[in-house]
Amino acid sequence: MAGHTLVIVESPAKAKKIQSFLGSGYQVLASFGHVRDLPGKAAEVPKAVKGEPWANLGVNTEKDFEPLYIVSADKKKRVTELKEAMKGAKELLIATDEDREGESIGWHLIQLLKPKVPVKRMVFSEITKDAIQKAVGQTRALDTDLVEAQETRRILDRLYGYTLSPLLWKKISSGLSAGRVQSVAVRMLTEREMERLAFRSSEYWDLAARLSKAGDEISIESTLTEAAGKSVASGRDFDESTGRLKPTADVTHLDETEATRIADVLKRGASWSVKSVEERQSTRKPYPPFTTSTLQQEANRKLGMTARRTMQTAQRLYEDGHITYMRTDSVNLSGEATTAARDTVKKRYGDKFLSPSPRKFKGKSKGAQEAHEAIRPAGTKMKTAKELGLAGAEGKLYDLIWKRTVACQMAEARFTFQTVLIDAAPTGGDKATPLTFRATGKRIDFPGFLRAYVEGSDDPAEALDDQDSLLPALMEGDVLALIGTEGPNPEAVKHETKPPARYTEASLVKRLEAEGIGRPSTYASILSTIQDRGYAEKQGNQLVPTFTALAVNRLLERNFPNLVDYQFTAQMENQLDEIADGKGQRLPYLERFYKGEEGLDRQVKSKEESIDPRDACTLRLDNVTPDVRVGRYGPYFEAELDGQKFTASLPADVAPADLNDELAEKLIEEKRRGPQSLGVHPEEGLEMYVKSGPYGPYVQLGEATDERPKPKRSSIPKFLDPEKITAEEAAALLALPRRLGHHSEDGLVVKVGVGPYGPYVLHNKKYGNFDKKTHTFEHEGKSYNVFNVTLPVAEAMLKQSKKRAAPDPLKDLGEHPKDGKPVQIFEGKYGPYVKHGKINATLPKDADPKNVSMDEAVRLIAEKEAKGGGKRGGRKKAAKKTTAKKKAAPKRKKAAAK
Repeated sequence: MAGHTLVIVESPAKAKKIQSFLGSGYQVLASFGHVRDLPGKAAEVPKAVKGEPWANLGVNTEKDFEPLYIVSADKKKRVTELKEAMKGAKELLIATDEDREGESIGWHLIQLLKPKVPVKRMVFSEITKDAIQKAVGQTRALDTDLVEAQETRRILDRLYGYTLSPLLWKKISSGLSAGRVQSVAVRMLTEREMERLAFRSSEYWDLAARLSKAGDEISIESTLTEAAGKSVASGRDFDESTGRLKPTADVTHLDETEATRIADVLKRGASWSVKSVEERQSTRKPYPPFTTSTLQQEANRKLGMTARRTMQTAQRLYEDGHITYMRTDSVNLSGEATTAARDTVKKRYGDKFLSPSPRKFKGKSKGAQEAHEAIRPAGTKMKTAKELGLAGAEGKLYDLIWKRTVACQMAEARFTFQTVLIDAAPTGGDKATPLTFRATGKRIDFPGFLRAYVEGSDDPAEALDDQDSLLPALMEGDVLALIGTEGPNPEAVKHETKPPARYTEASLVKRLEAEGIGRPSTYASILSTIQDRGYAEKQGNQLVPTFTALAVNRLLERNFPNLVDYQFTAQMENQLDEIADGKGQRLPYLERFYKGEEGLDRQVKSKEESIDPRDACTLRLDNVTPDVRVGRYGPYFEAELDGQKFTASLPADVAPADLNDELAEKLIEEKRRGPQSLGVHPEEGLEMYVKSGPYGPYVQLGEATDERPKPKRSSIPKFLDPEKITAEEAAALLALPRRLGHHSEDGLVVKVGVGPYGPYVLHNKKYGNFDKKTHTFEHEGKSYNVFNVTLPVAEAMLKQSKKRAAPDPLKDLGEHPKDGKPVQIFEGKYGPYVKHGKINATLPKDADPKNVSMDEAVRLIAEKEAKGGGKRGGRKKAAKKTTAKKKAAPKRKKAAAK
């Protein structure tokens, strides 16, 4: 294509969309992300510098921190294609994303392509026809300050990770990693866990009374707030970190005995009257439109989406032209977006729901270096997800963005809050202290923006219904009475202080942003890394730090406190922002960070010898007497009894904050006693033992020997006490799985057994599970377990079990040309993939699932199949080949010697 304008973007999806807007005079191609980077492994280091001491680091620390850039093997073909496309082009437009990363990709492209024609930077925040055609006419020069800031960030992260990670491998365990923001995030998780470990729950009591006014059917739910002339202790009077009553709290701390006594006195007779009535009006403003971090937080809270999946989904919405750029710190809306949102409010909700004037929002982020508009629906039409034909994850996320954008231009919500104080005076001869109860109510006078968007709720209308809690019309002096004479009214109510909540992905992102650590575009990868590296595990939606995380954080805090200091890390972000703004210099900053008196290189070299690996892997936790050691096969207790050292593995599901001396004593005593024999198996003639492992107690048949290295084992269900299990029960467990018979509908076998997740029944690849907590199943008034479950009961279990709905494919490509089986694209935990039979082939990082062709899919499937992916025995075959090569190697050496 001679005389054309070459436009380069990152992804094929963007290229295809933009090409359709620009026409035949333009050729739009994708770079597939970064075209070059620092070497990721030793094999990628060029031969010319392999002997240099800095080669594996990829940064020449002796020559102004000059980065060593290489084009990876999978990008060489693409670079060649782009160079070919440059021939005959009259102009080059760099149209990568409008952020530091995009600016950096553009700079690398220019360095590799070396164009001899004019080069311009084309920027846009949405992929619509108007936006793209406008961007073509308003190009600018490449921003070298942004490029330098991104390069400094990349070098900084490389220096940090490649200098500290090897230290962690030596001192704690291989495969670990340290990261500038990642390590600080791990510190946040471990600090919260230690707060939970130190926390001691306190009990406090109050009273609840249900009252009514004569002739009024509305129930008044009230709570005791004052007794003995003092406020009754409530949650706010207890220290959040320790769970104990604050020393300064001048309150009446009721226990169960006193609370029950007062309730009994009031039941025998009391006069109830309204002491005071207070009403106050309040308003609430709408939330600003989404930034990257607030979108990640809300998608996690409302939709249960991880930060990684949120960004992947948002990327597809952006590339399909449905939303504006999704990496942004800004809460600003363009004039046309504000107008579009206000028009939508008028049309859908009416003028009274529209804010009197256009709302403008100001962000709190100091260094908003990303795109200059909030995340919103693209264009000026503000179409809904249904109108765009969006479904699944994309439809849900778009709907969230649409609601938030429209709501930000709506009127404030107005409320009336009611507070009623009620005197309760016991009658009769009992001279109990006068008591004061409080009742509160809330009325939504005008929903305003809540009609469209309620934070944390999927259904605004349903949420509004839940928020109204009206009290009847009351006046001072009104007489009230207890409702009913049956049941506990008033009722003594127990409360317990709760430890600080563990972080979720949403709350961790919020904390990182509040501390000024990291940037929105990095949060998804940070959250993924700390889980992939074994620093945190998910329990529900909570991020639970592992014992490895505790050991790594302890080593870093003790030896390199600056590197995990919140203020120091936030300061690093500010310095990078200054470089991006042209106010800071790259070289002096890197010199100080790496080579200065307190520089990273000097710190690691000076402290490496003094760090004892055994000490680094030993955790001495508050309120837990034995040491916890982080070992090769997991964490374990280590203690000395009668001069002898004992170790006991920790159960896999125990979090650091859940440790206590009771658990430690139990596990160590079990280990000290050794496996307990239950007797000889009636058929096998071998001893049966009760043992405890990382996944809980189990029975084992015989000891491990050379002939029988893996003795038969079976987990002990929760309905059995491991300390009281009988030989008959052990033999029955070792006989599992057992056949119950043939299913009444299809004649296929039904089995019962115990697996890693507890007891189950199995029929035609479908599982019926027993209760998770009790490992039993209730049916027609009887309780069943793995020993006495019958075929009819098993069939009832299978009917009740939740059948996993097959996920809908993102795209159905049709039948495979060779075997005719369907080829489909699905969304997986780690991104989109192609599925063909048992083969699952992950799509390249920058590939758009909707644009993948059958030819591309067949190629990916063939490559995966060639590697043994998805086929049983693939790894074994590969292992045999490797062994064969090793055996053949000495022969080749001998031949060479001859």
